[in-house]
Amino acid sequence: MEGTVYKSTGSWYTVRTGEGDFYECRIKGKFRLKGIKSTNPVSVGDEVVFEVDGASGNAQGIITEIKDRKNYIIRKSVNLSKQTHIIAANLDQVFLIVTLNNPPTFTSFIDRFLVTSEAYHIPAILLFNKIDTYNEEELDEIKYLANLYREIGYTCIGISAKTGKNVDKVKELMIGKTSMFSGHSGVGKSTLVNAIEPQLDLKTKKISSQHMQGQHTTTFAEMFDLECGAKIIDTPGIKGFGIVDMEKEEIGDYFPEFFKLKGECKFNNCLHMDEPHCAVKKALENNEVAWSRYKSYVQMLSGEQENYRMDIYGEK
Repeated sequence: MEGTVYKSTGSWYTVRTGEGDFYECRIKGKFRLKGIKSTNPVSVGDEVVFEVDGASGNAQGIITEIKDRKNYIIRKSVNLSKQTHIIAANLDQVFLIVTLNNPPTFTSFIDRFLVTSEAYHIPAILLFNKIDTYNEEELDEIKYLANLYREIGYTCIGISAKTGKNVDKVKELMIGKTSMFSGHSGVGKSTLVNAIEPQLDLKTKKISSQHMQGQHTTTFAEMFDLECGAKIIDTPGIKGFGIVDMEKEEIGDYFPEFFKLKGECKFNNCLHMDEPHCAVKKALENNEVAWSRYKSYVQMLSGEQENYRMDIYGEK
């Protein structure tokens, strides 16, 4: 039988067949031995082949094959014994939910997420949530950030999952597609999903005032079918986003504004660091490239994986 993985708990996978039947499945041990350097060999969104386990007497099965993925979103795992964690597979687009504070989302985190989506050819959309809670100065900062990313070519929408502002615009972009929602814990992913499809009634939790970070309410990635003809993958809040399997020479290609200038650099393998006649450095000096983006790039190039919670926005 064939189906799509709708939920992964690490040891059990909920698989939906084309007919709409759900089966709880396990994986054959050999998947873990195939040199897959991932904490989760099967992820939500995967198309799989499985056999029904007749001995169990229930709707249970064993996954025997994972079909080739169209794409996936991957990050460095917090589990150091393995290398990576695949968040979701076979996506049409990803939404990164950003909050200025409560909790803060820094540009270094946004840029790592966008670089990963560029590397795997997944369109990314930035949703600036909780705009109903910001004062005038904070709204100006949101407008500045949204304009920065719009100029690069990303769709940016200011929303309030709580009041419903611009939720219809988000819903419109999702029709007929499989979308993933991501962001730090507490940015309002589950609240937004509930605003789009109230019947789902996903659990939400208040922000921890002690650390200004969200408390984890979604513990496993899960896919839902919406009445509007969309599929949505809700993911656990992520603290850091370490980039995976990228050569130093290719990182700059995943910054669209750097890639556009690459042909004007003196050297075709220019790393935009200390090389002479670098078009990216020239654009940076002329304020045609954002300093925050360049600093994110330098961090990734130097392998500073632990700094994606640092606030580099605004520094020169």
